[in-house]
Amino acid sequence: MTDTPAPRPGRTLVAAEDLLEFSASLLEKGGLSTEDARTTAGVFVWAAQRGVDSHGTARVPAYLDLLAKGVANAAPDLRFESTTPAAAVLDADRAPGPVALTAAADEAVSRARTTGIATVGVRRTVHTGAIGYYVSRIAEQGLVGIGFVSGMPNMGYTGVRGAAVATSPLAIAVPVAESSDHAPLLLDMATATIALGKIRQAKASGTPLPEGAAATEDGTPTTDPEKAVMPLPLGGVKGSGMSLAFELLTSVLVGAPIFASFHSDDPQGRKHRQNALIVAVDPAAFGDAGEFAEAVDATLSTLKGLPAAEGASGVFYPGERSAALSAERGHSGVPVAPKVWRDLLERAEALGVVPPKPLGDAG
Repeated sequence: MTDTPAPRPGRTLVAAEDLLEFSASLLEKGGLSTEDARTTAGVFVWAAQRGVDSHGTARVPAYLDLLAKGVANAAPDLRFESTTPAAAVLDADRAPGPVALTAAADEAVSRARTTGIATVGVRRTVHTGAIGYYVSRIAEQGLVGIGFVSGMPNMGYTGVRGAAVATSPLAIAVPVAESSDHAPLLLDMATATIALGKIRQAKASGTPLPEGAAATEDGTPTTDPEKAVMPLPLGGVKGSGMSLAFELLTSVLVGAPIFASFHSDDPQGRKHRQNALIVAVDPAAFGDAGEFAEAVDATLSTLKGLPAAEGASGVFYPGERSAALSAERGHSGVPVAPKVWRDLLERAEALGVVPPKPLGDAG
């Protein structure tokens, strides 16, 4: 049995498939093609089912705004460029992140089937959503998925005054045997100590922030949510270094630097954009894929068989609890926060979309 967060009072419970169809309809009315709208909505609902509210259906209204303002391109011309079988660059033409990174993940898998390992860089996309989705998509096909993303600087850097680097995330997904009772391992983490959304939530509730998690505009650490404007890097110099490295592995590698441009006098440097690098690794290139999957299962089983520390509710590996929550919400419905549900209903009325009938109150 796993620990899953209890739904908060006032939340509206919506069937997962209904929420997907609703979100896709809104995004299609916002200008996306039917296919791209469903792809984008699918990433948001995937995150919502796993309890990642910051990247869930709350992103639908934000994406409608990106489309309306022309920040996201509703009809992008996606182009792959490649000079070697094991690598490619996708010029996303400001496509929605879910559209660009889904295409990149699928391309990486296709190439890795032949080359054993393949990388696809993505340049000029906008907010990518939960990158755990894309590496999980790779793992579902029996390959190891690795992903990095870099974006606009919004986090402190050790020794620097003010926002310097991005809260650049890393995600790794490792497949398990088809007959396994385990969910695939999914590590999905930012280089920040705390998410920006958590700072906003603390401000709304008046709850003090943890020590060393956030800072004021000039970079001074604070626990006061009213003064906090940016997160601090995870582990200080470690998180700082990871974020900078991810900028080099994504933005600089694909010829679309963000960091240097942002901190220059170029007015275009502050224009929202993100870059990414997706890697697919075929276990079959290293030996027997079936034996690898069985060894992964044995490793996870060994971990879970270790004695739990005093006070711990159990021993869990990355992605285990969120996978259990996703299965539960896929069966019983996805809770949507009051403000998000109101916003979705307002957008639906404005766009002429009929909202789904809720299953009830989640709280």
